[in-house]
Amino acid sequence: MISAFRNMSNSKVGMAIIIVIGAVIVFSFAMADISNVGVGGGARTSNLAEAGGEPVTDRQMSDALEQELARQRQQNPEADYPDLDPLFDPILESLITERALQAFAKDNGFILSKRLIDAEIARLPNVTGADGKFSDAAYRAFLSQARLTDAQIRDEFRLQLLNRLMLVPVAAEVRVPNGIARPYASMLLERREAEVVMVPAAPFAAGIDPTDEQIQGFYRAQAVRYMVPEQRVLRFAAITPDSVSVAEPSEAEITASLNARASEFSSQDIRVISQVVLPDEATAVMVADAAREGSFADAVAPQGFSAADVSVGPQTREQFEDLTSEGVAAAVFANSVDAGSIVGPVRSSFGWHVVRVDSIRSEGGTSPAEARAQVIADLRAAQRQASLSEKVADFEDLIRDGASFTEAAAETGLTITETPAITASGRDLDNPDYRLPDGYQQALTNGFQMFAGDDPEVAVVGEDEGFVMVAVGDIIEAAPAPLAEIRDRVRQDLIEREALAAARRVATAIQQAMAGGASTSDAVAKAEADEGIDLPAVREIEFRRMDLAQFQGNVPAPVQMMFNLTEGQSRVTGGATNEGIYVVKTVGIERGDATTNPGLVSQTSQGFRQVFGNELTEQFLRAVREDVGVSRNESVIAATRQRITGGGQ
Repeated sequence: MISAFRNMSNSKVGMAIIIVIGAVIVFSFAMADISNVGVGGGARTSNLAEAGGEPVTDRQMSDALEQELARQRQQNPEADYPDLDPLFDPILESLITERALQAFAKDNGFILSKRLIDAEIARLPNVTGADGKFSDAAYRAFLSQARLTDAQIRDEFRLQLLNRLMLVPVAAEVRVPNGIARPYASMLLERREAEVVMVPAAPFAAGIDPTDEQIQGFYRAQAVRYMVPEQRVLRFAAITPDSVSVAEPSEAEITASLNARASEFSSQDIRVISQVVLPDEATAVMVADAAREGSFADAVAPQGFSAADVSVGPQTREQFEDLTSEGVAAAVFANSVDAGSIVGPVRSSFGWHVVRVDSIRSEGGTSPAEARAQVIADLRAAQRQASLSEKVADFEDLIRDGASFTEAAAETGLTITETPAITASGRDLDNPDYRLPDGYQQALTNGFQMFAGDDPEVAVVGEDEGFVMVAVGDIIEAAPAPLAEIRDRVRQDLIEREALAAARRVATAIQQAMAGGASTSDAVAKAEADEGIDLPAVREIEFRRMDLAQFQGNVPAPVQMMFNLTEGQSRVTGGATNEGIYVVKTVGIERGDATTNPGLVSQTSQGFRQVFGNELTEQFLRAVREDVGVSRNESVIAATRQRITGGGQ
């Protein structure tokens, strides 16, 4: 087991675990002062796989990859579908597991009601009307802006609820005994020393002068390095707030809105609450009686609760109702309940509640004039939004009836603007000063997710700044930049590659000399004499394994190599950039011993809880898949992969 931990630092996953554990330990020491597409044309129905009779369709896979591409473009706006090929299999496996979990839930009578999912939808942003209540029109607008369907939203919430209710409990109470954690804690204390020789590439670059034939060959072999991303000309027709008229709200509308929002404008009753929930009524009655005669903390102590365990803190009635139940909240927030009162026992589905109201205060409240002004402003805003949405609908109706983008814009009184050829990040490669209009990010995203000939799409502009209709004009496919335009860059890249190869040759000679018994200094001196160059001085480095966490996943190559070698062993390794090649020799290893450091053992145990919890969850999901049965259609999978990412050949 210790050897497995030692090898963790040889992999990305292992390094992530070390970083998590190390970060927990370092943070704890400081605190103790120690010491989260449609690709192609129409819909497809072919199933890539099935899990318990639940299909994974081509359409679902396309949608998942489209969503992943949108996430990728947040970090790299010029990412495209071929970049997703390495993620194709993990995303497919994730979809299969999702369907397996749904089938398992259905087979075992674990049903999520429509009402439960409706409640989740009602919590979405921007789905309420001017009265603060759920609005079907606002929800439809939200779906349109998010380019989602009601079925997709419901599937997503269904999966989230299944994860919350079925997977979270699997790993909720993971415990890692100290006997297991101690060897790993000792490994974190392991200290290593190494000698590092750097052979820089720069001295070799001066003597390299590639021929035209070599440059052309390198360019052909490395064409992907010089790709110019896809460029598009986008056409916009903006629907701005000043392009629509807004009727003044009537007195009847103002009054109705004030009445509907009365609770919003009135002051809030805030109660600071302490609560204990007990399994039976007799115990709850005993605790309530004791609390009325003495302190609440003393009353709950015999049941194993501390003051911190029972402290709920300030709550509104709505908040406390979400935490408990309608009946419990009604009892605690009754007008007859004063500060210092003991309420209960009151029964809910959780058990028997005994509650102490520690204090009561009122917060907020709006004057009648301010409330009226706010209602009028909100009604105007809602009317403006409705007018904007109506104009969008008029434009879309014209398109559906066969009008062109230009004709629909003219009919609705909109002005068309056109971009130059731009990339998915909004850059004009011929004009670095070009900028998209403010707030057009969603329009840009939509424009690069559309296909030539697609109907225009609507995008939100900024915040409350209206909409813009987007159409695709010319599309310039991604292709390597012409060699004539980037010849100097290609030449320099080739020189760097050849210089790095020369540096590796020298580094390898140094390492072989060291492996043959030469000291580090002697091996370096011989290389300097043979090559006629001066190398940087030999560096001595020293780290504990837990120190790797400070690099946050970007461990320097020589430091990483030091922990991969046995004492006295040497290896050649490259750097993070093309600055040169390193020779690393581990010259000392001091084993760690955490037997006298129980705090470190405890923190290591805590750090492993998430790792072990993830393992338990993976095992549970693997068992679920085996229980419901999974089948794959490899020919359809291959065809879908080739169609979307171009991979799998």
